[in-house]
Amino acid sequence: MTALREWLYPLLGISPETTHRLLATLITILVVVVIRAVTLRIVNRRVEDARALYRWRKTISYIAFGTALAIAVRVWFPGLKGVSTFLGLLSAGLAIALRDPIVNLAGWAFILWRKPFEVGDRIQIGAHAGDVIDVRIFQFTLMEIGNWVDADQSTGRVIHVPNGKVFTEMTANYTKGFQHIWNEIAVLVTFESNWEKAKSILTEIANRCAENLSSTAQQRLRKAAQKYMIFYSKLTPVVYTSVVDSGVLLTIRYLTAPRHRRGSSEAIWEEILREFARCDDIDFAYPTQRFFQNPVEGKPGKQPTPDAIA
Repeated sequence: MTALREWLYPLLGISPETTHRLLATLITILVVVVIRAVTLRIVNRRVEDARALYRWRKTISYIAFGTALAIAVRVWFPGLKGVSTFLGLLSAGLAIALRDPIVNLAGWAFILWRKPFEVGDRIQIGAHAGDVIDVRIFQFTLMEIGNWVDADQSTGRVIHVPNGKVFTEMTANYTKGFQHIWNEIAVLVTFESNWEKAKSILTEIANRCAENLSSTAQQRLRKAAQKYMIFYSKLTPVVYTSVVDSGVLLTIRYLTAPRHRRGSSEAIWEEILREFARCDDIDFAYPTQRFFQNPVEGKPGKQPTPDAIA
C-alpha cells in the first residue's frame, strides 16, 4: 500500500494524503463489487422463484451501494461523525440544482415505504398503464398495456416513469387489495326477439363462466376489507336490461382477474354465439332504418286536413 502510494504520488502530482484517500476509495469499491458479485452468484444458485430473485438482487445492490458510499464519506470527510450530517449538507447545497432527482428519490422512498404498487402489479399512472417490471432509485418501468391494443393486453413497449410522478399523478392499481375488476359485455338483440329468453341464456352463461371466480372473490374481498373500505353486496354475475335505438340492450356484468379480461370475454362470446344460433326467436340487432307503409300493413293512414286540401 505504501509502495503504491509512493509510486502514484509523482505520477499524479497530488498530495500523499489525497493519494491515500483515492486508493482507499478504489479498494473499497473493488471489495464491495467482488462481495456483491459473489453474493449474487450464491443467491442465483439457491433461489428459483423469479420474484424472490429480483428482490434479492435489488436488496443486495442497495446494501452494496450504501456501504460503499458510507465508507467513502468517512475516508474523504473524516471530520463528519455520521452519514446523516453529510447528507444534510449535500441536500442543502444541491436542492435547487437537482430538484427533479431529489423528488424522484423521495418518490422511490415513498414506493418502498407505502407500497402503492410493487413489481408484478398492474397499474395506471396518469395516461400510462402497464405491468410494473422494475423499480429503481429514480424511475420505475412499465410493460405497457392498452393504447392501440384492445382489452388491456400488452403492446410490447417498455415505459420508464419518474418516481416523482407518484406525487403528482393519480395511480390506479388493478391487483392491489380486491385483485379483481368488473367487466361488461353488451349484447344487442332486436325488438322482435324474445328478450326475456335471451336474458335468461346470458345469465346462465355468465354464471357458468364465472362461478369458480365468485367464491375466490368472496375470500379476497373479506381480506381486502380489513385494510380498505371495500364493500360489495353482490359479486355474482348480473345481466342488466335497457333499450336503445336499434333494439334491446342486455349487458353482462361479471368479475374477472385483470389479466384474464380478454380471455373471459372471448369465452363468453363464443357461448353466446352457440346458444343464440340454436334459437329462432332471438336475433342480434344492428343500426337500421325502417320505412312504414300503413295501407299495406293494414293500418289507417293519416288523412289530410281540410286546410291542407284547400
